[in-house]
Amino acid sequence: MDMISRIIPSDKTAYNAAKKRWDSIAKPLGSFGILEEMVQKIAAVQGTADIDISKRTAVIMCGDHGVVSEGVTQCGQEVTAECARAIAEGRSNVNAVASAYNIEVLAVDVGIASDIECDKLIHRKVVYGTKNITIESAMTSEEVEKAIAVGTELARELKEAGTKIIISGEMGIGNTTSASALASVILGLSPEEVTGRGAGLSTEGLHRKISAVSRAIELNRPSVERPLELLEKVGGAEIAAMTGLFLGGAYYHIPVIIDGVISAAAAAVAYMIAPHCADYMLASHCSGEPAGEGLLSYCGLKAPINAGLRLGEGTGGVLLIPLLDGAISLYNNSHRFEETNIERYVELK
Repeated sequence: MDMISRIIPSDKTAYNAAKKRWDSIAKPLGSFGILEEMVQKIAAVQGTADIDISKRTAVIMCGDHGVVSEGVTQCGQEVTAECARAIAEGRSNVNAVASAYNIEVLAVDVGIASDIECDKLIHRKVVYGTKNITIESAMTSEEVEKAIAVGTELARELKEAGTKIIISGEMGIGNTTSASALASVILGLSPEEVTGRGAGLSTEGLHRKISAVSRAIELNRPSVERPLELLEKVGGAEIAAMTGLFLGGAYYHIPVIIDGVISAAAAAVAYMIAPHCADYMLASHCSGEPAGEGLLSYCGLKAPINAGLRLGEGTGGVLLIPLLDGAISLYNNSHRFEETNIERYVELK
């Protein structure tokens, strides 16, 4: 965790240079919206207006949650292991989407409740599933720090391997319950206001889930003032590892894309730990879960995609890549005012 104090703001000179390039394009100022801001943020992270996201990697952190025993999910915990294997072997939802955009996909076992024999799965297990947060803390402080270290180390490894942009993702049955508990504390909202149906719950199941979130917060009394303890009390191993991925992205100067509500909860915790992390984060979509927009706003971020996405596995984050590719093509290749007879636009105030 020594790196936290060395996370610095991104390069505003490069940010301004990228804005100047946008403003030189023969089009109305700011007319590519959030995507212009994102290109400028990438320039600031990479320290140059000549940005490069040609090598992109989706990192899917996988872990189980003891709170599943409270009936808060439609399927059993064994599905986490099955899906993690499928992601590692290239057979799952995120692989199908990522293949369209030349994105490498990595699956990481941080906290799956069983051991999986799969050579393509990255084995970084910290814990065999978290504890039931309605009965006790999810993890120990040591387990939280180890899980965060998994994320920061992967950011370093990807930087060294030439990755230019990272997409965060997760797989963990029951993890929207933990994300809801985190969101309730972070946003200061009631469990009812932040808890959704996850992968698909009946109304009765939703009531059980809200009850579990309420009981977990009442028992563990997590504090918004202590983000590491917040993860310890009601988090998950894969959520902590994504927190580390965001911290590592900021430290090693790699932009990291936020996927859905669970990824956004991890991003919010990283922001609490090191506020400059927000300079290195890109929001992809506003999750269909009720806490999604609030968690992004907490980090000062806006998402360009609002399509009710709630699949997980990093699939929503992956869909930002073609939007960025299109924006960067416009940024690099469109005609400029000085090359045309079009009068340059001016900013109206």
